[in-house]
Amino acid sequence: MPTFTYTARDAKGDLKTATIDAANREDVVQQLRRLRMNIVKVEEQSKTKQKTGGSISMRDIVIFTRQFSTMINSGLPLVQALDILSKQSENKALQAVTRQVVFDVESGHTVADALGKHPKAFSDLYVNMVAAGEAGGILDTILMRLATFMEKNDALVRKVKGAMIYPGVIMSVAGIAITVLLIFVIPVFKNMFGAVGLALPMPTRIVITMSEILVGYWWLIGAALAGAFFGLKKYYKTSKGQLVLDRLLLKAPILGDVLRKSAVSRFTRTLGTLISSGVSILDGLEITAKTAGNRVISDAIMASRSSIAGGDTISAPLAKSNVFPPMVISMIAVGEQTGGLDEMLAKVADFYDEEVDSAVSNLLSMLEPVMIVFLGVVVGGMVVAMYLPIFDMINAVQ
Repeated sequence: MPTFTYTARDAKGDLKTATIDAANREDVVQQLRRLRMNIVKVEEQSKTKQKTGGSISMRDIVIFTRQFSTMINSGLPLVQALDILSKQSENKALQAVTRQVVFDVESGHTVADALGKHPKAFSDLYVNMVAAGEAGGILDTILMRLATFMEKNDALVRKVKGAMIYPGVIMSVAGIAITVLLIFVIPVFKNMFGAVGLALPMPTRIVITMSEILVGYWWLIGAALAGAFFGLKKYYKTSKGQLVLDRLLLKAPILGDVLRKSAVSRFTRTLGTLISSGVSILDGLEITAKTAGNRVISDAIMASRSSIAGGDTISAPLAKSNVFPPMVISMIAVGEQTGGLDEMLAKVADFYDEEVDSAVSNLLSMLEPVMIVFLGVVVGGMVVAMYLPIFDMINAVQ
C-alpha cells in the first residue's frame, strides 16, 4: 500500500505530523476522522519533499528502548511515552518511524503490531519480545531486558568485526605498495637492465614478467577480480552457496573458531532472552534461527525446532549437527531436564562471551607474525630480485 503523510490537530488542538499506510487518500481521511482529528493536510509520501531518510543504528534503538522502558515504569501512558520519544530522538528516520507507531497505537493496534510494520528498525526478535511483554503486563521489564540484550549482542558483533579491521588495513596497504612497485618502480629497473644487456637472474625475470602483465593487462585483471567478487556474492545468495561458504568459514583455521564461538554466544543469549521473556520455545527457536548469521547454525537450530515439535528434545538434533561444542549440548540438556533452560542458556552465553574475547586475541596474535612474514617475503623478495643484477654488474666492473 502507498504511504501518506498527514498533518492534523488532535482534540487538544496540538498539531501532529506523521505517516500512515493506506489504500488511498480517502481511507486516511476516514481513519483520522475516527480519531476525532481535524485534518490540515494529507499527501502521498512520494509527492512530499520532506526528508525522513537515514539509517537507524543499533545504538539509536537501544537508547529508544531504554527510554521507553523508563517512561512506562514511571507510569506514563504508552501513547504519551511514544509521542515524547518521537520528538526527542535525534535520528530523523527513527522520528518518522515512531510517529507512525504513535498513530497506529492510537488507532487501536498493539505496540508489537505497530512496531512490526517497520522491520528495518525493529527485528522479529524485538517485536516478539514486546508482544510477550504486553501479554504478560511486564512491558517495561521486557524492554529493559531487550536493551541489555542488544547492547551485549552489538558488543559481540563489534569484537568480531574489530578483529578483522587490523589485518584488513595491513593487507590493503601491502597490496597498494606491491601494485605501486610493479607499475612504477620495476619498469625503471627493467629499462636500466635492458640498456646494460646483462643476463638477468630468474627471480628478477619473474618480477619483471609480473610487472609487464600488470601494466599491459590491468583492465583484464580488474575485470576478473570484479567478476569473481560479484560472482561469489551472487553464489552466496543462493541456498546451496550460502550453506557451502558458511560451512567453509566455520572450518577455517583460527577465524572459524572465532565465528563458531560468537555464533554459539548469540544463539544461547537470544534463545535464553526470548524464553525468559515468555516467548514460546518454538517461536523462540524460529526467531533465533533467523538471527544466527550462519546458514549451518541456522539449519541446526531449525532441526532442533522440528525435533521439539515432534516431542523430542532440543539437545539431540544440536548434537547431530556437529556445530555446537559438547559442553553446550550437555548444559542445554541439563537445562531442559531441570526446567531452567533460560538460566542455563544465559550462563553459556556469558561463558562464550569471554571465549570470544580470548579467540579474538589469539587470532590477532597469530595474524601479526603471519602478516610480517608475508610482507617481508613479498616486498623484500621483490627488492632483492631487483638488486641481484646490480650486484652482478658491480662484480663485472671489478
